[in-house]
Amino acid sequence: MVQNYKQTSGVGSPTNTDELLTPAHEENVRFIHYTWQHVMREMQTFQGRENNNMGPRKYVERTPNPALSGFTPVDLNDVKRKNNQDSKKSL
Repeated sequence: MVQNYKQTSGVGSPTNTDELLTPAHEENVRFIHYTWQHVMREMQTFQGRENNNMGPRKYVERTPNPALSGFTPVDLNDVKRKNNQDSKKSL
């Protein structure tokens, strides 16, 4: 399983001293991660069914916001990868 959050090596010994992640924070991240995975599985299960009144629904705005017409989603994994490469170059 891929986890998109930073884990500390133990309470009181974070992997990055600039970013202290408390156990409560990690629990919240785990909850969101597992819940989102559950929703994605349900979306795939109900996708393409004739009677799609069951299961989760994807929200789509009826009138798109013109201010967001040029919006490009950011791939956070890509950003993380680039940041890691930049930090290795500076060493």
